[in-house]
Amino acid sequence: MNEKNALKVENLTKIYSRKSSQGIKALNKLNLEVKEGEIFGLLGPNGAGKTTFLNILAGTVIKNSGYVNVWNYDLDKNPRQVRSSIGIVPQEINLDAFFSPRDLLELQAGLYGIPKKERITDTILKLVSLEKEANSYARSLSGGMKRRLLIAKAMVHRPPILVLDEPTAGVDVKLRQNLWNNVKNLNKQGVTIILTTHLMYEAEEMCNRIAILNKGNLVTLDTTKNLLDRIKTKKIIFRVNKTITIKPEDLNGIKLYYKSKNEVIVSYERKKHKIDEIINKVKSAGMEIYDISTEEGSLEDVFIDLTKN
Repeated sequence: MNEKNALKVENLTKIYSRKSSQGIKALNKLNLEVKEGEIFGLLGPNGAGKTTFLNILAGTVIKNSGYVNVWNYDLDKNPRQVRSSIGIVPQEINLDAFFSPRDLLELQAGLYGIPKKERITDTILKLVSLEKEANSYARSLSGGMKRRLLIAKAMVHRPPILVLDEPTAGVDVKLRQNLWNNVKNLNKQGVTIILTTHLMYEAEEMCNRIAILNKGNLVTLDTTKNLLDRIKTKKIIFRVNKTITIKPEDLNGIKLYYKSKNEVIVSYERKKHKIDEIINKVKSAGMEIYDISTEEGSLEDVFIDLTKN
């Protein structure tokens, strides 16, 4: 196996069987590789297979077939080494309210059988910016601190790969930014990050490469930049004196939405139309333009496009 791979999956298949029918393919011959040191995004709508995939890595779900190699360990031959190579940060906050962050990390280290002299509790608390709260009750921590404490818990056995399952679900914008910075810092220290998220801008902001799953199939796997380059449509928002309807046959494939009496949104394919052609259409219909703003597409557009079928 190429030493630059942190994770390699070949033909990974999981079928949840139903007696009456064929069963549900949660994962269908999934092939992907995560490179050492990258932040890798795993996206997909509900039921796409993300959670099944993570549960197979965690050892809580048994695959039907396929090959999984984590940090050079084969899941079938070395399940314990695979588990010790991964730290999984769950979506749900499941912390004992009456323990302090330091106690929780010490307890977790004990569960992993790490001798006292080899524990790095203070280092981890620093990494997730919780050194000041080290001895406070977990119940007194804010939502963002609790999230960071979950990350810390997943790191006590020093796994080279950290899996973050929807890490910013229910977290406000400021805390989200803080969490992103923490994750980026961990990545700079050499930790490989696998991130599942529903938030397209989170994936755009954080990930080097992105895999999109839909109904158990890998729809695409590419760099974030290449995925963004695929966006075909562009939007222009016109503020006008009054909106006048243009006949569809005069639009030549350009789409128009009339948002209010004074706002027209135009969406068009980049390669087919030029901006001045669109401005002329709006003007020649008799609308006076006060203001123009453009909107580039986002990863959300790519995602919708790839998963709509």
